[in-house]
Amino acid sequence: MYLAGADLPVEVDVLHKAVGEAGWARGHRVDNDTFALLRAGTDTRDAVAVVCGTGINCLGRDAAGRTARFPSLGQSTGDWGGGEHLAALALYRAARGEDGRDAPTALTAAVAAHFGRSTVEDVAAGLHLGEIPRERIGELSPVLFAVAEAGDRTARRVVARQADEIVTLVRVAATRLDLTGAPYAVVLGGGVLAAGHRLLMDAVEEGIAAHSPHATPTLLTSPPVVGAALLALDAFGAPPPSTRALRAALAATP
Repeated sequence: MYLAGADLPVEVDVLHKAVGEAGWARGHRVDNDTFALLRAGTDTRDAVAVVCGTGINCLGRDAAGRTARFPSLGQSTGDWGGGEHLAALALYRAARGEDGRDAPTALTAAVAAHFGRSTVEDVAAGLHLGEIPRERIGELSPVLFAVAEAGDRTARRVVARQADEIVTLVRVAATRLDLTGAPYAVVLGGGVLAAGHRLLMDAVEEGIAAHSPHATPTLLTSPPVVGAALLALDAFGAPPPSTRALRAALAATP
């Protein structure tokens, strides 16, 4: 079982104990969902995975079994980016562009229009008064990318900063594992990356090539649960035909 939120060793221990007490299997392993994402994306032993969905996280693994990982607890552990953060930044930049604290930006009109309000100040008031549910702020991540693709400088700077963060995570994980000069796979997954925004993806691929010229980035197309199933087969020492059959079977499952 590879779960979001299983970040600290104490959290993994608690979840491992809970799964054991549930009695679902004679043996089990519990860890962070990035392990499943990485395994779903590649059969290569030397690999780094970055998930950029609601939040952001990274995991590296080499052929010797060493790992490089991050706490991924938000800003308190230095994290930057992910869909929720990008959406909040879109609102922040839109507000400052509207009132003059920052340069004008097309985010202002786009954010107001998204919520059916005439100004970003009206959006903020609606959020404050509960007229707009705060969870809807997350809807602004695609708005940010659309405005960036249209050429807005402010939005483009935010997207570029997200690309830099993804590239940095890959570089740090690969450096810890002595992989930067070697061939290795880079698995990119999560909703923000899976959307395939070329402005983001091109910058990520160029940045990875600059520090790891032999790395091969791959955008994950199968669900991470495929990785959990493959890791189970790996634990049994299953031969390659078994893993190929499992991938094919899960790919055909609606």
